[in-house]
Amino acid sequence: MAKNVLGTDLQVCSRDPLTGFFRDGKCNTCGEDTGMHTVCVEATAEFLEFSRAAGNDLSTPIPEYRFPGLQPGDRWCVCLPRWLEALEAGVAPKLLLKATHISAIEHIELETLYEYALDPPAQ
Repeated sequence: MAKNVLGTDLQVCSRDPLTGFFRDGKCNTCGEDTGMHTVCVEATAEFLEFSRAAGNDLSTPIPEYRFPGLQPGDRWCVCLPRWLEALEAGVAPKLLLKATHISAIEHIELETLYEYALDPPAQ
């Protein structure tokens, strides 16, 4: 079973809309996942606009891929590099630690993950 950044079992990010590299609701990954879809976020209008401007329109539905298009408040497994770009631009959305793949800690400081957590660990 895959682990999250807290070292516990990776939880579901979203089943509606259905997310994840494997479209199983989890931000799991593998060698073929070159985009590293490992960060479970709660989308904001600012992030969706930022992503569209950066070349990845997550708001427009693509029916042939059964993709409804994201709305603010939807949870989604986003590419780790895009989240880092959004962080640098000041528009990084909040994330769920329990649903973010453990590999994210190789690229994002744990302190930063906690700062943006919707589900911070008990102190």
